[in-house]
Amino acid sequence: MNKLEKLEDFLRHSILFLYYGELFSKKQREYLELYFEENSSFSEIAKRYEITRQAVYDNIKRGIKQLDEYEEKLKIFEKEKELKNKLLFLKSNFTLENLEKIIEEFDYDENLE
Repeated sequence: MNKLEKLEDFLRHSILFLYYGELFSKKQREYLELYFEENSSFSEIAKRYEITRQAVYDNIKRGIKQLDEYEEKLKIFEKEKELKNKLLFLKSNFTLENLEKIIEEFDYDENLE
């Protein structure tokens, strides 16, 4: 994996953490916040919590796996990207027909309670 792939992977997981961060335990969420949002190293996190660097690494690795699993099941990030693409298309190709088509693609009953 080259540096660009690593960066893209890091950014993707940072975004997924914004969506799914509240699903983690308090401690794991703290480690992931430090890693993704404050760009702390494993060593810095380990020192702060007085644990081993390996323990931090294991927690972050497990957290990343969980983020991927959440997105695989819930697809919130994927759906948001799809919606953005549709809106960008609509912005440059606006017709009532295109708008209606996008609305139909949502295909849910908004009167559900």
